[in-house]
Amino acid sequence: MAKLSDKVIITCALTGSVHTPTMSDALPITSDQIAEQAIAAAEAGAAILHLHARDPDTGRPSPDPALYMQFLPRIKQSIDAVVNITTGGSMTMTLEDRLAAAVAAKPEMCSLNMGTMNFALHPMADRYKNWKHDWEEPYLRNSDDGIFRNTFRDIEKIYRALGEEHGTRFEHECYDVGHLYNLAHCIDRGLFKPPVFLQMIFGILGGIGPDLDNLMFMKRTADRLFGNDYRWSVLGAGKFQMPFATQAALMGGNVRVGLEDSLMLGRGRLAANNAEQVAKVRRIVEEMGREVATPDEARQILGLKGGDHVGF
Repeated sequence: MAKLSDKVIITCALTGSVHTPTMSDALPITSDQIAEQAIAAAEAGAAILHLHARDPDTGRPSPDPALYMQFLPRIKQSIDAVVNITTGGSMTMTLEDRLAAAVAAKPEMCSLNMGTMNFALHPMADRYKNWKHDWEEPYLRNSDDGIFRNTFRDIEKIYRALGEEHGTRFEHECYDVGHLYNLAHCIDRGLFKPPVFLQMIFGILGGIGPDLDNLMFMKRTADRLFGNDYRWSVLGAGKFQMPFATQAALMGGNVRVGLEDSLMLGRGRLAANNAEQVAKVRRIVEEMGREVATPDEARQILGLKGGDHVGF
């Protein structure tokens, strides 16, 4: 059996706030759909479930804690996966909106975006002519004038509200190399304790591009800044999901998949659900001779507080 440090943690990001209902019927919208797909993804091999909520009638991303509480208890009762709640929400939400569900749920993990950026989705709108809901097209097109705010003050507020108050640890989402330096600065100020968990993200317009040279550069930079005091994972957006996950696994890292990041299973083929993507990346990892981490192994690797210490 592989040493714990050699195990691959699979994160599955189920629904997010990037894709809209028109783009895929597989995208989970209602509490039942989110819970069912979360349970199936965990059974397929995901140790961590990264969760957003959506309005069940329109599919629009929602920060409402009541919506989260419709699926969080069901997930916890059914499986032992680590629940990771967004603090990113969507760039149309205020910071208070983005924090509300996480503060109420007190999860083991939360995502935390490590810098303000352009987060541009507008090119996707050109691919569709008929929309299921009126909000979808303007939501995407208006992102060409949007700023996804994550200032140092915002980052500290999220840490104080969750890390300090509730022992939550973070998936530090780094969309560019400068975000690694932002995290290093925060660690120097005592805001986060090692081992920190980096999610290196490639392929979002406004962030670092989806070139494998950039992955090598991000990894070398993280080595220089954090030494042995970090764990890392990779997210490739859209068609780059599986190639970047494969490269990360080859390099000894962890991986993230899910319909938040890509709607596809392969070239020209929409994924039927989140579990399909998890199963595919698990096959890739295991064909390399690596072993997939269980939820409890992920908790040990990342120093999490455990599922008995959450608020749902």
